[in-house]
Amino acid sequence: MEKLLFNEMNISIGTKKAIEELGFSTPTDIQSEAIPKILEGNDIVGLAQTGTGKTFSFAIPMIEKIDSKNRNVQALVMLPTRELALQVYAEYVKLLKFNREIKLATIYGGQSYDKQMKDLKAKPQIIIGTPGRIIDHMNRGNLDFSNIKMLVLDEADEMLKMGFIDDIETVLKTTPENRLTALFSATMPDEIRRVSKKYLHNPVNITIKAKTLTVDKTKQLYYEVKQSSKTDLLIRLLDFYSFNSAMVFCNTKSMVDELTTILKEHDYAADGIHGDLKQMQRDRVMNSFRNGLTKILIATDVAARGIDVKGVEAVFNYDLPQDDESYVHRIGRTGRAGLSGMSLSFVTGKGKNRVSEIERYTKSKMEKAEIPSIDEIVKQKQKKIYSEITEIIDNSEKKNTYKPIINKLLAEGYDGIDILNALIDKIVKEEVKEYNEIEIEQPYSRKKKEHNRKDKNGKEISYSYYQINLGRNDGFKPKDFVEFMSSITKIPNYCFGDIILHNNKISFELRPDMNKKIVLVQGKKVKGFTLNLRKLSKLE
Repeated sequence: MEKLLFNEMNISIGTKKAIEELGFSTPTDIQSEAIPKILEGNDIVGLAQTGTGKTFSFAIPMIEKIDSKNRNVQALVMLPTRELALQVYAEYVKLLKFNREIKLATIYGGQSYDKQMKDLKAKPQIIIGTPGRIIDHMNRGNLDFSNIKMLVLDEADEMLKMGFIDDIETVLKTTPENRLTALFSATMPDEIRRVSKKYLHNPVNITIKAKTLTVDKTKQLYYEVKQSSKTDLLIRLLDFYSFNSAMVFCNTKSMVDELTTILKEHDYAADGIHGDLKQMQRDRVMNSFRNGLTKILIATDVAARGIDVKGVEAVFNYDLPQDDESYVHRIGRTGRAGLSGMSLSFVTGKGKNRVSEIERYTKSKMEKAEIPSIDEIVKQKQKKIYSEITEIIDNSEKKNTYKPIINKLLAEGYDGIDILNALIDKIVKEEVKEYNEIEIEQPYSRKKKEHNRKDKNGKEISYSYYQINLGRNDGFKPKDFVEFMSSITKIPNYCFGDIILHNNKISFELRPDMNKKIVLVQGKKVKGFTLNLRKLSKLE
């Protein structure tokens, strides 16, 4: 069925004009299906991911159902976080540009009661808020939902995760049974299904299938690292890439606090945000990040819900998320609006299976990356300094301002290179930085059984040691490697001893009587790839 355009829908002229000014003409899939159904008076259950346009799908029909002359609360939107409440509120304000008679109020924890009481005294017809503070105002007698026409539960699965299910049911019980209800969720856990069945009336089910994650603008990398070295790895990568704006996701509030403290101690413009911060602190942190004063924002998934910041260059998964959808939400914050972006995930031993699970879910590949060496970081910084200098030279209108000083230095015998070194040193003012060694997960090692390490006379074999430029990244496992080498050298499998598999190389033991055969692989081309064999003094 062909989609109706917004200007073809049964909505008021003022709403249509507001939508047009926002630059929208064609609704998204969820908007196309939900808006007409709600306008017809149907309860709906919308299964859709964040970013599919859910807010307009319930905000537009809700506005149409409000009687602007009636000063009672007629509609309620409940969401899991303050940030999401504020984001949804901002969308409503845009839609009401030409319908100022309809009033709104946001109710959420962390904001002063005085401010909220003032807003409620203005007799808003629509309340947007979080369950905890809504219950609080209900208990104080500040909110009356007996005239509710429409109720929306947005991101219901997140509210369930945060323990709001009892609060949600408490609110639902205080609203009229003939109200219209719309429930939106990215997933449908049993508890949400139960609430839907109990409180919604013959709902229309709308499922918007998650589209394949768009990764053409987002480069997805992952780094294998030991848990104890994750912070050191983060510091290396921050220095290597020098992002102007990055988000770092942790799974716990305590890790956000710990990482924020460490990065600040290392002079990074970093700050953290999680659910335990007061609203004033959260606002300060977010304003600083939006304005570019804070370059690195460290956050939990829950705190980041509703945060919409443009120009985030990279997302770090310091802790891999526990569910696939959170990964999509996280990396969706970079590479927006045609800009390129990066996702960098830290994978510890227990998390290796998660990479495969995420790849299956997103139908995209995460590229395994090598940890940059100290030399590589230094070279990268030098490239940046070079770019900055050439940009100043190319764009400067004062090219001859300091020529007398330069000429005087040269006349007094100072070397030009020494002069430049001193000037760069003065500008950069950067101390030589020391980096901790980073421990990675130990490479896979295949050990031969002891009885296989002796010849037929029972004498211990003294193996030769070699290394070749093949590895895990080329799809090899120890067994595959032995079979491959045997196929091109005719060396029997039993002649290979211990094998250590790295990402880009393999170290192995070989019986010494096979040394003449193994050297024949040097320079051999296999499928356009040139083999490079190196003899070792020990297995490494």
